[in-house]
Amino acid sequence: MTSVVELANIENVDIRRAWPNEASNFTPWLAENLDRLGNALGLELELLGREAEVGPFKLDILAQETGTNRKVIVENQLEITDHSHLGQLLTYASGYDAKVIVWVAGQFKDEYRQALDWLNQLSPEDIEFFGVVVELWQIGDSAPAPHFKVISSPNDWQKDWQKGRMSPTSAPSERNERYRRFFQDLIDTLRQEHGFTNARKGQPQNWYTFSSGVSGFNYSTFFASDNMAKVGIYIDCGQKEQNEEYFEQLREQQDSLGTTFDEPLQWLRLDNRRACRIVVQTPGSIDDDDEALNHIHDWMIQNVMRFKTVFGPKLSEL
Repeated sequence: MTSVVELANIENVDIRRAWPNEASNFTPWLAENLDRLGNALGLELELLGREAEVGPFKLDILAQETGTNRKVIVENQLEITDHSHLGQLLTYASGYDAKVIVWVAGQFKDEYRQALDWLNQLSPEDIEFFGVVVELWQIGDSAPAPHFKVISSPNDWQKDWQKGRMSPTSAPSERNERYRRFFQDLIDTLRQEHGFTNARKGQPQNWYTFSSGVSGFNYSTFFASDNMAKVGIYIDCGQKEQNEEYFEQLREQQDSLGTTFDEPLQWLRLDNRRACRIVVQTPGSIDDDDEALNHIHDWMIQNVMRFKTVFGPKLSEL
């Protein structure tokens, strides 16, 4: 006899049940849960500030994409979309030279979705507009769960078509394209096999960073100019003195923190720079052959996960 599983209905409930007020309820919640929005967008987001000033106006959320440091603005509207918020969105984008522009609303009118689609068609390939509907879903008597539904996003085919029309001098070099392919594979492995990141798009650059979940601390992966591949923690809370204080607090525990790694930890205070680094390294260059790059790929994956396991709890304590 085949058993029958009883199934419940999924209901869409009023978002005001969770967030009665946009400014005092929703925006603070979203600032603390940017990873949920980032997961929907395929981006890894790091909060830079709430109520960020743009002249006499205030932007709901200012963030950056961890892997590229692109500025990200998020404008919230729990009601149906309107002209004034579209104007605010463009004003804030220009004020912060944002590359990723996100409009979150309770409902999207078709004409505003079309406006974002049009902006995506016209914009350079590194500028992206997203329209996102925020919903609350409930199964039976369960607590309601937030859901972000992306209804407007960059058209990758259109961006690729535009990229194909670029002049040879503006297109990525062959070497930068090798970086992009390497980090695309790295990102995909970390996301799909380890659930480590929301990032989905590699960049033509020799580095990529990932959020640690603690503001001011990122996990970094990069090829250095000394033909070494490196993985580590990048410390930058905005102030040199604070960065060095956190660095020294971690270095006091270096004997126990370094035991998990195959290579010795390098503690780089970087006195001539604001940030500090803690890294491990192995010989490697993007110009190596495929077999060597595959080895570096596996080495980076292994050490990123080690840094998360070993340093993650320590960062939370800081």
